[in-house]
Amino acid sequence: MKKQIFNPYLPLWEYIPDGEPRVFGDRLYIFGSHDRFDGESYCLNDYVSWSTPVSDLSDWRYEGVIFRKEQDPKCGNMKMFAPDVVCGVDGRYYLYYTMSGLNTVSVAVCDTPAGKYEFYSYVTHPDGTLCGTKPNSQDRSQFDPGVLVDDDGRVYLYTGFSHMKSMYDDMIRKGEKPLPPCDGSTVTELEQDMKTVKIPPKPLTPGWINSEGSGYEGFEFFEAPSLRKIDGVYHLIYSSIKSHELCYATSNYPDKDFVYQGVLHSNGDVFGNSPGSNYWGNNHGSIIEVNGEFFIFGHRQTNAHEYSRQAIAEKLVREPSGKFKQSEMTSCGLNGGPLEGKGTYSAGIACNLSSAKGVRKTNDIQTEKKLAEQDFSICLDKFHSVKQVKTLHPFITQDGPDYDPDVVGDGVQGVPPPQQYIANLRNGSFAVFKYFDCINLHNVSIEVKGSPGDVVCEFIDIENSKVISSVCFNTPESDEWVTNFEEAKIPDGTYAIKFTFNTDGVMDIKSFTLS
Repeated sequence: MKKQIFNPYLPLWEYIPDGEPRVFGDRLYIFGSHDRFDGESYCLNDYVSWSTPVSDLSDWRYEGVIFRKEQDPKCGNMKMFAPDVVCGVDGRYYLYYTMSGLNTVSVAVCDTPAGKYEFYSYVTHPDGTLCGTKPNSQDRSQFDPGVLVDDDGRVYLYTGFSHMKSMYDDMIRKGEKPLPPCDGSTVTELEQDMKTVKIPPKPLTPGWINSEGSGYEGFEFFEAPSLRKIDGVYHLIYSSIKSHELCYATSNYPDKDFVYQGVLHSNGDVFGNSPGSNYWGNNHGSIIEVNGEFFIFGHRQTNAHEYSRQAIAEKLVREPSGKFKQSEMTSCGLNGGPLEGKGTYSAGIACNLSSAKGVRKTNDIQTEKKLAEQDFSICLDKFHSVKQVKTLHPFITQDGPDYDPDVVGDGVQGVPPPQQYIANLRNGSFAVFKYFDCINLHNVSIEVKGSPGDVVCEFIDIENSKVISSVCFNTPESDEWVTNFEEAKIPDGTYAIKFTFNTDGVMDIKSFTLS
């Protein structure tokens, strides 16, 4: 590694969810949707790509805009949702995506993985009908395309969407009919032109409404199908009906007989029936193998809503049987091990964040946000405006608007990238950073602002979850960032670091330093 790499693994001003990791040549590329910081909806920006050498997963390079929404003849003001990119049988690169409001899959093409893509076509039936538009339920839901070009050159398109029970019940209550069929994932075989249907869409894995007796109960397909072939076995990665978790199923065939296998990742850090330890929301991603190691790519939510999501990745442990264990949320991700217990770290790499009363689905706190904004005695003090305080819960945010490096450049024209921080920390809120190798650690400092209070920093041993040592900061009232310094007596070891905030008001934290 040239340098340490964190979670999120891209610059903290970048918002790329739904990431599909792909290795082309000697580089690992990430292709995903493109959210806007503090956006009012999903996927408001154009597609961009980032890549890194497979020999160094810390050296991410911005590849620029690869496709703009106005290039699609049907797009207009619509949003481009989660894409996938594959190398076609002709050696060219094909970008598949769907748009808001349309049940069709679009295709763009380029001679290089992250060059300027040109619109190519829509996925169509042989008679020219757009796939997804045939009447009487002959077509299936065309959403979140994932693509496999198999070793024999056959091309498979995976799509689908399945209503959650609450969504389904709400539609029925309103007299609406959930069409096209939204009962799980779908597979469609394409011709080698990468756009024409060879074998029409057919069901693959069940959704909530049709899962009884399938083995998927409780982990039914929701959205985000992605196919990877590992050691000759087909792995279908998908977002389950719980939304925050990425699950997988396997088969000896690309188009049938998939059996549920387990959970790969949860952006709420939920394991089994645990309540979770991080604010959670929808998830979308996939597996990639790099240099004999496997990683799961997904995303997290920021800014107290689901519209500013960021790319994260974790190492996966594969058992001798070939099954994968669920990964946890960490701050080190692709680093290959714990972070160094020295230096200054942004609060934006927190992997667990919670209020004193626990965590919630990110979108569920929007009602609470409105109530908090109406009750100034609860949500406001002299340090925070209504715009800043969105909820009674803490959240990761940044100190500037959405950042476009194609417009201002990295620090060009006197416009530096915005900095992330954790806002709205109230009494009993906490943030956790995992993991750090601490050797000869003698001092800890934090950069905070807001109401006066105490901040307790605990060093938690990863082997037994025991607090080994702690430091307490008595922070003053300030409307500017203030660095608070304390000596520490920390035995050498590998630790999770937890900051708990005790205040009668509201505090923010920008960074902490270990020395």
